[in-house]
Amino acid sequence: MTDHQVFNLGDMVLQSGLTCPKARLVYKTYGELAADKSNVIVYPSAFGGQHGDMEWIVAEGRPLDPTKYFIVIINMFGNGLSSSPSNALPPFDRARAPKFTIYDNVLAQHRLLTEVFGVERIALIFGRSMGALQAFHWGALFPEQVARICCICGAARAAPHNRLFLQGLEAALTADDAWRDGWFESPPWRGILAMARIYAGWAMSQAFYREETWRQTGHASMEDFVIDRWEGFLRRRDANDILAMLWSWDQADISANDIYQGDFDAALGSIQAKALVMPSESDLYFRVEDNRREVARMPNAELRPIKSIWGHMAGSWPESVADGQFIDAAVHELLDSEMP
Repeated sequence: MTDHQVFNLGDMVLQSGLTCPKARLVYKTYGELAADKSNVIVYPSAFGGQHGDMEWIVAEGRPLDPTKYFIVIINMFGNGLSSSPSNALPPFDRARAPKFTIYDNVLAQHRLLTEVFGVERIALIFGRSMGALQAFHWGALFPEQVARICCICGAARAAPHNRLFLQGLEAALTADDAWRDGWFESPPWRGILAMARIYAGWAMSQAFYREETWRQTGHASMEDFVIDRWEGFLRRRDANDILAMLWSWDQADISANDIYQGDFDAALGSIQAKALVMPSESDLYFRVEDNRREVARMPNAELRPIKSIWGHMAGSWPESVADGQFIDAAVHELLDSEMP
């Protein structure tokens, strides 16, 4: 038995010009859809995450409250559940799997909401990290249909420094001799572990390690924390899937499509949704200053940084209690607010 549902998209032509045969989105819903379909919250997944990793914040009393809202967690392409290199059909599998942009993801998600649930207006798109990239895209691509967006530790496009970080992760993974250009016979564990070590240093702030905040996660040492949280996280994912998600992240840009044709300011200015943009002050790759410049070009946006030493992971884990409370209060306020 499974705890999710599958939306079959058919053969899907992507921005790259390639076709993903029998494309699919895996999703899970919580709560009941209101008769007027006004209570929908879309919660797209982040890098490496699947719906089971994300549903801990779907709880009564929290912003994503299934007693009030109909919440749809959607697994992004490449995460091993929705269409991904690891589950694709030959000859478009493994190293030859077509690459999905964030634009591709959001167009498919829009089809899910309209074709399966008949939803024309979404109360909130709630996204963290790569989920925030998707939230920004939702706001720009479907401005008439999105009432609110909340973007936590993300951006409207990947900044140059952010992209360099991603290229470093890819270089570490693919340096493993077992990689074989994606046609590996056994997982390239050395590359994955090297990538995990780099990721652990970027995802958390310097202060997080200096103050030994990893003790709050129940770990006995920094090494214990890195092996459990970061090596464990990446070892659960297929190497081709990891690189597919990194590529989607690297290419993210709300203006990189036929609608805006690279006009980033126009894309930001088109977002009608009431937007709450919440970077972490100690995030090392989604920087507050990048969000500040984006918010200045959005007509109904507020920048509300999270004062945290948890880096990019501010509010992303249950142990980050204060950050979670700060985010919850802000999102409750957003959901209760009148629309412009």
